[in-house]
Amino acid sequence: MPQIEYHIKVVQDRIKRAALIAGTNPSSIRLIAVSKKKPVDMIREAFQAGLMEFGENRVQEAKQKYDVLGNTVSWHLIGPLQTNKVRHAVHLFDMIQSVDRLSLAEALHKRLAPLEKKMPVLIQVKTSDEESKSGIEPDRTIAFIEQLISFPTLSVQGLMTIPAYSDDPDDARPAFSRLRTLQEQIASSGLPGVTMDILSMGMSHDFEVAIEEGANMVRVGTAIFGSRPAP
Repeated sequence: MPQIEYHIKVVQDRIKRAALIAGTNPSSIRLIAVSKKKPVDMIREAFQAGLMEFGENRVQEAKQKYDVLGNTVSWHLIGPLQTNKVRHAVHLFDMIQSVDRLSLAEALHKRLAPLEKKMPVLIQVKTSDEESKSGIEPDRTIAFIEQLISFPTLSVQGLMTIPAYSDDPDDARPAFSRLRTLQEQIASSGLPGVTMDILSMGMSHDFEVAIEEGANMVRVGTAIFGSRPAP
């Protein structure tokens, strides 16, 4: 069995075990293979092993891969999006997981409207005090989403977070639990056109904890593709 295919099987087994512990159907967990800094050949191998959704951090790198693979796979932007990159992003991605400010939402709408395209988006929420982490503050999230309702080209489908890194995956549990609680609050508010179907949280070292806390989308790179070169 090829190495990447084997790694995918291991990850899928881990997802299944975590889902069963959480009392969740394992098939409801979407696996996003984080392919940043990985070559097209590795993405192809993962695709041949059955993965369909891939996450990229940078628009320029994603564009280079899209130019080769096109929409054979589904592309998710999971990194910060600068407004000057929006014109490319609206053509490349099937979901943008890092919407966290009104200026970005406005820029996306401006580019999407002439295309008559509706973009699925997740709201990135800051669940740690780490300055390097992006995202909107939890107590501002509902008001922010209320503002996004005026942009019909944006389909708000859930929340995403990146907690502070720790060697102990359990340290991320409070952040994951906080996001789940926020998701439930927003879902119960009945905002028109807004769904809270997706909770994107958890990466290679902590996705099992994330699933136990309610994640139904996990973003896994290293556990599938191996470690990445230093920046």
